[in-house]
Amino acid sequence: MDKNLIIELKDLSKSYPVADDSFFALKNVTTQFFKGEFSGIVGPSGSGKTTLLNIIGSLDQPTTGSATVLGRDISNLSHQSSADLRNYHIGFIFQVFNLLPVYTVFENVEFALLLQKKSSSERKKAVMQALEWVGLADKASKKPNKLSGGESQRVAIARAMVKKPELLLADEPTANLDAENAHGILKTMKTLNRELGTSFIFSTHDEKVMGYLNRIIHLRDGRIENDEEISNPKFT
Repeated sequence: MDKNLIIELKDLSKSYPVADDSFFALKNVTTQFFKGEFSGIVGPSGSGKTTLLNIIGSLDQPTTGSATVLGRDISNLSHQSSADLRNYHIGFIFQVFNLLPVYTVFENVEFALLLQKKSSSERKKAVMQALEWVGLADKASKKPNKLSGGESQRVAIARAMVKKPELLLADEPTANLDAENAHGILKTMKTLNRELGTSFIFSTHDEKVMGYLNRIIHLRDGRIENDEEISNPKFT
């Protein structure tokens, strides 16, 4: 097996019961992702983007077919093994920042490390490094209600990156941001991708996000319609 292969999907389908029938959100999806990619799953609403991202992130399981992520077969993972995969190896960023309002920026980012049972000194070093990556070290003691939308999303990136995951999944991360903040967030992610080697997979229909991607997988009605490599993205 190629040591740079981190995700392999084979004939993956996902269905949900609807009345006396089944709705297929994904249909026979077969593809691979490799270490260090900055890629996106793109398609209209209802195309299966988020469902596919959730399966890759072990938040859901395929109905048929297989999904192997970082060497783990998602279909056969126990609840605890799925949680360990997410806690140690996968970061998540969503369009809703999901910051805990009663905690400081530092504490919001630190939360991911509490699940790993790291020491206080290890956590402090990692959190401040992550906040420096996103340019918010000076906001460590602020509460989320004192932050702008762009700053809140950068905190969410720091929270996802603080554990230095091999894989980061971003579901419509720029949906609630204006153009200036969206580009700032995407440039930050691109820098982290280059400097840390973290693999990024976006679920999006935002043209701004697409302009940064090196690979775009087009989904329609649960199927891969096209898979294109982008040698010269519009933005770098």
